[in-house]
Amino acid sequence: MAALRAAVEPWLGDRAPFLPFVPAILAAALWCGLGPAILATLLSFVLVHGFAGARQPGMGDRLEGLLFLFVAAGVVLLGEIVNRSRRRIAEAERLNRLRTHDAEELAEELNLLIDGAQGHAICMLDATGRVTIWNRGAERLLGWSEAEARSLPLSAFYPPDAIAAGEPERDLARAATEGRIMREDWRLRKDGSRFLAAIALTALFTGEGRLRGFAGFIRDLTEQRHTEEQLQALQSELIHVARVSAMGTMASTLAHELNQPITAIANYVEAVRDQLADPRPAEFPAMRGALDETAREAMRAGQIVRRLRDFVARGDVEKTIEPLPDLIHEAAVLGLMGTREKGIEAVFDLAPGDASVLVDKVQIQQVLINLIRNGCEAMGSTPERRLVIASRPDRPGFVRVTVTDTGAGIAPEVAKQLFRAFVSTKSEGMGLGLSICRTIVEANGGRIWMEPRQGGGTHFHFTLARAQTEERHGGQEARSHCRR
Repeated sequence: MAALRAAVEPWLGDRAPFLPFVPAILAAALWCGLGPAILATLLSFVLVHGFAGARQPGMGDRLEGLLFLFVAAGVVLLGEIVNRSRRRIAEAERLNRLRTHDAEELAEELNLLIDGAQGHAICMLDATGRVTIWNRGAERLLGWSEAEARSLPLSAFYPPDAIAAGEPERDLARAATEGRIMREDWRLRKDGSRFLAAIALTALFTGEGRLRGFAGFIRDLTEQRHTEEQLQALQSELIHVARVSAMGTMASTLAHELNQPITAIANYVEAVRDQLADPRPAEFPAMRGALDETAREAMRAGQIVRRLRDFVARGDVEKTIEPLPDLIHEAAVLGLMGTREKGIEAVFDLAPGDASVLVDKVQIQQVLINLIRNGCEAMGSTPERRLVIASRPDRPGFVRVTVTDTGAGIAPEVAKQLFRAFVSTKSEGMGLGLSICRTIVEANGGRIWMEPRQGGGTHFHFTLARAQTEERHGGQEARSHCRR
């Protein structure tokens, strides 16, 4: 621009001295930025004054200079605005390219992840319930290919009875309202077979809160349920074997308990027989008394046999509402057999009131008998032999039963794992009794734990669920069955 100004100097003279420099300032602002544009303005101003030579500047020159600075500032500002806009556009294009690249990579990784989840059926649905994504796990589990699934309504995956009940539409409505639903239900394969599935349906929303679709996850529970049923069957068998084994270890005690009423019956009958050989009216009251005692002893023996039969017999696991004091006393009859001869004092400290519990009666009695027998064996060589069976209210909805002995106690290293299988304080024990007790108590909704007793001995606590008031009024008909 300076060279151009010098070339036109003879024709322009002093007219418009700044005009040729304006394009240079604009070019500097557009392509180089704010700093070079200001530098171009200053250089232009110096060159114009250089062309003026030694001539003294007049008022017109000063006005033209001020006008030039004003115009140059506007040009610089315009160039800076255009330059910044261009940089923003370039940055936006760069970010858009990065986002597009990242989105493509994310979509590819997501597809790999979805297809790699081979144990689960994963699908994406639009807002109307039509399939948009269908992974390989869904193809294997349900039988339809992705192309087939895209053409099917949501109801195609539901059994006919669920369709009649309107479950497909209800599931979509619930998921859209609650955000996510999870449940177990039956689903339909392409071949028409049903299977039990764990289902999770999650609603997907746009940033504005508009429903854009659903994500569905389905897992086949058939094998898991089969395994659980086998485990329950084995567990039930183990509990039953433990009851029979407990009666086996008590065989001599049971024989002694049964021998007492049977011997008494024999003695009374022989006495009446001898008196009938030469009947005398004065002896009739004594004979009637002997026969009454015979009936009582027969009833006593029958009760022992009935309790043994009920305890050992295998049957359905049946939760019923039971008065806790009666349940404890019936179990104690079997658990405390033979303990009187060993000098063991049994004390019952039961909370007053109607404490009814919802339990499997035979199983809880098995726990009590096991804890009572363990406590009696722990006091075999101690000077004080006192067994306390107590009940107290526990946290809301539960009652606690405690069996306390005055034995030698349990070593801390054994106490930490006392309720694990094959852990025993007895040299000849299998270590399954307390493990089975824990299984039974937890299956009945409670928990079991041990605490050392101050002065020696052990407290064994376990909790049982209280029966609700309305269930208690319903009597013994309120029961919950669970076949194992």
